[in-house]
Amino acid sequence: MKSIRIIVAVAFMVLISSFAINQVGNSNSDSGYAIGDAATDFKLRNIDDSFVSLSDYPEAKGFIIIFTCNHCPYSVAYEDRIIALDQKYKSQGYPVVAINPNNPKAYPEDSFEKMKERAASKQFTFPYLFDEDQTIYPQYGATKTPHVYVLKKENKALRVKYIGAIDNNYKDADKADQKYVGNAVDALLSGKAVPVETTRAIGCSIKS
Repeated sequence: MKSIRIIVAVAFMVLISSFAINQVGNSNSDSGYAIGDAATDFKLRNIDDSFVSLSDYPEAKGFIIIFTCNHCPYSVAYEDRIIALDQKYKSQGYPVVAINPNNPKAYPEDSFEKMKERAASKQFTFPYLFDEDQTIYPQYGATKTPHVYVLKKENKALRVKYIGAIDNNYKDADKADQKYVGNAVDALLSGKAVPVETTRAIGCSIKS
C-alpha cells in the first residue's frame, strides 16, 4: 500500500511539473511580447506597394511600432501625435512604423486602398503597412488600435522596451501629462531606463 501511495505521488508531481513547463513555454505565444523580448522582423506591404522590413533601416537605433487603422476614433484622435512622434524621433534613430492589423472584410474602411487614401490625406511621414494575413499583430500581442511597441537595437536584436498607450489623454493632446512613448524614447536616447515600461492600451479592438 505504501509503494502504491509513493507511485501515485510521483506521478502527480510529474503531471504538475509538465503542466508548469507547458505554461511557461506557451506564455509568449499566448500573449505576445513582454518587456525585454527580442522581436522578429517582418515584411509587409506599404501604401506605395513596396514591401518594408525593419532590416531596411540599418542606421536605426530602434523603432516606434504602432498598430493603428483608419476607422477607429482613437486612432484618428492620435494621428497628428503619431506624425509628431515620427518627425521628432526619426532623425534621432527611432522612426515610426505604423501597421494596420484589421481585416477589411470586418471594416471596409480599413482596406488597403483606403489606407492609401488616408495616408495621402493626412500626409503620413512614416510607412503605413498592411498586416494582410494578420500574422504580425498576434506575435506582438497587440489587442487595440492604437497599440505601441518601442524597440531598441541591442547586439543585433530588437528588444522590446515599452508596450502600451501613446499618452494618458486620447481626447486632448494638450491635456496629456504622461507622454509614455516620448518619455520612453527620450530615456533610451539618454542611456537611461524607461520610466514606465507598460501601460494599458486604449483604443478599438483589433478586427479579425
